Amino acid sequence: MSPTTLPAGPEHGHVTFLGAGPGDPGLLTLRAVEALAHADVLVAEQEVLDVVRTHARPGVLVVDTDSDPSGDLSSGPTYGPTPGTGAPQLTIVDGASTTAGVPAVRDAAHLVMEAARGGRRVVRAVSGDPGLDAYAAEEMLACAAAGVPFEVVPGVAAAVGVPAYAGVPLRDAEGADVRFVDARTASDRCWTEVGASDGTVVVSATLESVAAAAGELVSAGRKPDTPLTVTVAGTTTRQRTWIATLGTIAQTLKQAKVLPSPQGARPVIAVVGERSAAAQREQLSWFESKPLFGWRVLVPRTKEQAASLSDQLRSYGAVPHEVPTIAVEPPRTPQQMERAVKGLVTGRYEWIAFTSVNAVKAVREKFEEYGLDARAFAGIKVAAVGEQTAKALVAFGVKPDLVPSGEQSAAGLLEDWPPYDPVFDPIDRVFLPRADIATETLVAGLIELGWEVDDVTAYRTVRASPPPAETREAIKGGGFDAVLFTSSSTVRNLVGIAGKPHNVTVIACIGPATAKTAEEHGLRVDVMAPEPSVHKLAEALAEFGLRRRAAALEAGDAVTRPSERRPGARRRRTTT
Repeated sequence: MSPTTLPAGPEHGHVTFLGAGPGDPGLLTLRAVEALAHADVLVAEQEVLDVVRTHARPGVLVVDTDSDPSGDLSSGPTYGPTPGTGAPQLTIVDGASTTAGVPAVRDAAHLVMEAARGGRRVVRAVSGDPGLDAYAAEEMLACAAAGVPFEVVPGVAAAVGVPAYAGVPLRDAEGADVRFVDARTASDRCWTEVGASDGTVVVSATLESVAAAAGELVSAGRKPDTPLTVTVAGTTTRQRTWIATLGTIAQTLKQAKVLPSPQGARPVIAVVGERSAAAQREQLSWFESKPLFGWRVLVPRTKEQAASLSDQLRSYGAVPHEVPTIAVEPPRTPQQMERAVKGLVTGRYEWIAFTSVNAVKAVREKFEEYGLDARAFAGIKVAAVGEQTAKALVAFGVKPDLVPSGEQSAAGLLEDWPPYDPVFDPIDRVFLPRADIATETLVAGLIELGWEVDDVTAYRTVRASPPPAETREAIKGGGFDAVLFTSSSTVRNLVGIAGKPHNVTVIACIGPATAKTAEEHGLRVDVMAPEPSVHKLAEALAEFGLRRRAAALEAGDAVTRPSERRPGARRRRTTT
């Protein structure tokens, strides 16, 4: 696609200084999401881009202020489809220093000003809250001096958000004093003032400097046995919190093997005071105690199929990773499908039954090919095998007449399907658009109920292309904590395109047939859903994680993820 130039506008555009919060994308405000959706240019550091980028509109020009120089902002955004996804490819234009001796803040201010030319709507996103970012303040002054209108969208400050996610309240009913200190810029006078106070002190530091900050507080008058918590990667699924005292924090971090470390410059939030005591945190640590906290869970489905399942896994603290194991293609001989769709219009069928979202998609595409829409279903009863398929029909404009009240499967659909009655059913035929590899359970059951069935291949399922090498290595090397198998074909296809999951990976299967296939491939099944539902499968995995966590705590062991176990460690089989 050729470069696209943004439409002309007034000499100066508009800049929104936006707080992206401490790391959890869920902490973005509604106003922040609205501003991102209307931005022409998005300027941010890489770690902030990871938080806000998904809310930006397709075609936005993204300026990464951490990159090396590679372009300018004068020609507008250049973008096209990302290979294999169909999504717009965002062009990253860097904002690193191009003039020797000029501070980085001046470069960022220049980028914002240049981006605002031509009437563009610019979002300058910063970590935490813009009011606590000195560089953002400089850029606001530059806008004011140049007459560029701007607004500020506050965000959750790390010094407040991280302790909340760590289960460390900063103030109780007694209303004790709370002081905030940035250890990177604090003066001797500042340390003296906070050291003389007996209130809570929130210190922004790094892993390698937090012990020195603790020493400053002790030198200023705080007792060495004053408790503190130190949290790294706060509000993200990489969050980790240590409990110690001002006098022992250095040794605690050393024993935890996080120092010395090449990542010692990672920012941390330390909370000093009685409110950071271990007993209180054990009761209030709601985030890190989620059942699957930090678990990398492999979901062998496409992003579209896995959307609600991935959201459910995230609610348990997991990090879902979708890997498609099948690809959907049109049938080799489309004539059968074409005749069936024409039969819908001419009144050939009493019912149409959809057994998957892909079946809905296949019929919808055929409708669009013929210039038809949901009105063609008038007078026809519509059945859906489950909630996800029903949602796809509603999105098409069709409200299903029958969805299983119990098990969401072919068997569940048959349980509620009425037998054919020649008095009330003028037509005895059912249209069943399905995959080429579908089982005969539903067809046989409908025939037994007295119905004639047109079992039509609406789409073919073929094995997907192998995932990237990094993903394949993680699967075989134990980089994933769990994998969810939702059918026997997902087992066969995943092993075929990516290899067998490592023996430390927790294997969760949707039912006995899928579990049997997994065992045939040499996998030990740890979790089985109590009923054939992907959401019940995720619940079962979360319950497994809770029991695993409770057992570690009862034994006095550290709570670890399965992938953190020693390579080759034996794993007990605990099927649920």
